[in-house]
Amino acid sequence: MNAMSRIAIELAAPDIDAHRRSSTGVDFVHTFESGRPGPHVLVNAITHGNEICGAIVVDRLLRTGVRPARGTLTLSFANIEAFSRFDPKRPYATRFVDEDFNRVWNAATLDGQRDSVELRRARALRPFVEAADFLLDIHSMLEPSPPVMICGPLDKGIRFAFDVAIPRDVVSDEGHANGTRMRDFGGFGDPSSPKNALLVECGQHWERAAEVVAWQTTWRFLRHTGAIDGETAAREIALEPPPAQRLVRVTEAVVARTPEFRFAREFSGMEVVPRQGDVIAYDGGEPIRAPYDNCVLVMPVPNNVKTGLTAVRLGRIEPR
Repeated sequence: MNAMSRIAIELAAPDIDAHRRSSTGVDFVHTFESGRPGPHVLVNAITHGNEICGAIVVDRLLRTGVRPARGTLTLSFANIEAFSRFDPKRPYATRFVDEDFNRVWNAATLDGQRDSVELRRARALRPFVEAADFLLDIHSMLEPSPPVMICGPLDKGIRFAFDVAIPRDVVSDEGHANGTRMRDFGGFGDPSSPKNALLVECGQHWERAAEVVAWQTTWRFLRHTGAIDGETAAREIALEPPPAQRLVRVTEAVVARTPEFRFAREFSGMEVVPRQGDVIAYDGGEPIRAPYDNCVLVMPVPNNVKTGLTAVRLGRIEPR
């Protein structure tokens, strides 16, 4: 039995069918106008169909009737086809149906002729993503790991992550070579645009703690953007001050070249390898070494390494 098979499923996927119909004309996408000037704020869940903490949060926001104090608030469930197939007995099987929903967010792909379940849904959601001034995309992780905020490569994203103030680890990266994420789409990835986006990885998919991180991050995001008044947000945000954040800038990805890839020891994410040259992993017998002192291991996948895919990303801690 490997480590993944021992992970307890502590969260139950919510029944979101009550949210199917909406005034937007797009199923599972709800937009609310405050009638007062302000930004268009988007909170998105289930970009991947088995990342259920976001679905729990958006379902709860809708059921409790949350409305914006100013501007516009959109609450969306993204990959509903994958989510509808979620089975607790096979929890890793429904990340997507045809392709990764979070790798199709560029104009060439969205405007192209290629078709898939995920592309059809992305094209339906595109007007809402393009209309949003601020986006929070809620995710969770395959392996047990501390939560992280993915803020992209731009200074504006880094500042946004520190303004939201949780989780502790802020990861600045360039995205993925095999496609564009929603958080990097359009104005979000343009340094000259005032639009801004964050992607929060709330912890392992099934941990109860992931729901708490998702809820707290969402309310801090809504408060900071001004979508929700401070008094309302204060009722939901934990009183205990969060730990000081640190910025980790990804410098490279380690891709498994052979089926024999293995980590040198057990890692759970965000560990700091103290010395340049320390062995992180072995790939076909060849050691993979830390390229610099105090190298941070970002979201390693020790129990699900696949040849040709990223096994871990490496990052430097930068002062703020």
